[in-house]
Amino acid sequence: MNDLRRSPSARSSQQGAALMVVLVLLVIMTLLGLASLRGALMGQRMSANTYDRNLSFQGAEAALREGEAVLATAPAATAFQNGCPSGLCSQPTATSGTPDRWMNPSFAGWFSVTDPVLLGALPSAAGTPQYFIEYMGLAPNWPGCDQEIPMHPNCLTPRYRVTARNANPALAGDRAMVVLQTNYVAANP
Repeated sequence: MNDLRRSPSARSSQQGAALMVVLVLLVIMTLLGLASLRGALMGQRMSANTYDRNLSFQGAEAALREGEAVLATAPAATAFQNGCPSGLCSQPTATSGTPDRWMNPSFAGWFSVTDPVLLGALPSAAGTPQYFIEYMGLAPNWPGCDQEIPMHPNCLTPRYRVTARNANPALAGDRAMVVLQTNYVAANP
């Protein structure tokens, strides 16, 4: 007898197992699709954060270079004042409970980068690079020279600390923020 022609009693005994298998496979495929979509979105966020951090680093590096260029012009010692005019600050004093200038959100002595060459090399999304320079006092150029009698004329030279950041944190929101510092030794006269 031909299997293509089934009796009505054989048709009613089918339970719809193929439909259930297809629905389960469809749910599994949907879950796999959602998981791969989530992984792709996470990868996109990570690459965007890396790009943003690199832009921030480039901005802070540009500010650091401008601060070092200012020091290379040998500003007068009287230019370093408490109010930090033009980003030139006096020697920091350690007081209990007071953060360093670069960590203090209310510190207003940051100076924006003005060099058009440095600014032109940065993408506009890099933010506003800023810096300030602190006079750190005189320090010996070699160990023990400050204890010699008479002291060698080239023993002590001025030291400076340049602190740079990519942008004002109040304006940056949740953007990447990079702060760089370097110590600068003035050349012997």
